[in-house]
Amino acid sequence: MASLSGKNVLVIGGSSGIGFATAAGALAEGAKVTIASRSEEKLRAAQALLKGAVEARKLDVSDSAAVEAFFDASPTYDHIVVSGAAFKFGTVRDQNIDDAYAAMNVKFWGAYRVARKATVAPGGSFVFVSGFLSRRPKPNMVLVGAINAALETLAQGLALEMAPVRFNVVSPGIIDTPTRAAMPAEARKTLLENVAKALPVRRVGQAEDCADQILLMLRNTFMTGSVVYVDGGGLLI
Repeated sequence: MASLSGKNVLVIGGSSGIGFATAAGALAEGAKVTIASRSEEKLRAAQALLKGAVEARKLDVSDSAAVEAFFDASPTYDHIVVSGAAFKFGTVRDQNIDDAYAAMNVKFWGAYRVARKATVAPGGSFVFVSGFLSRRPKPNMVLVGAINAALETLAQGLALEMAPVRFNVVSPGIIDTPTRAAMPAEARKTLLENVAKALPVRRVGQAEDCADQILLMLRNTFMTGSVVYVDGGGLLI
């Protein structure tokens, strides 16, 4: 198992949730970590929580020119994690088509742009974060599931096309991250309690559960083209 000590690790979406937990975990293992996201405010807050131990750089992966400029001014990274993609969703008939395009643009095309432009060292890797709706579609979330499935297939194709650089995917289930903070407190509490009761593990996932798997994928040089579901057994029920 390779070590992350001294490795250059970029976490896109590293200012909160799964990305933040991954950045913190990589730091703890001795990596040199850069976090990137669209929000300057969130980046600074994350940097403060991590005691200034990370570099913070603004990046909007939905903007092709911004991605080009970002990586033109970047070093060669050993590992890149692409996490976090906030967008609107709804039923296929009701969702505004521009919002649907925007969702695909930020999550699928964002990862595509990063993989196309970034320079990764020999023996390095990418990890994308998708979601278990790729395997278990739900009403009102049809587009999300389709984007996740496309992202997983993209990673597997890139594992062949860009070998020996490795590409893997972590596909979370229901995770208690800051993205749910916008929900009314009582509704959020009820949702998470009901999910916990239904899952075989009897609890809701935390960002660190996914970060642990991401870090394993960065270290394990015999993993590529893999999609791992960190869902508490959600696909079984």
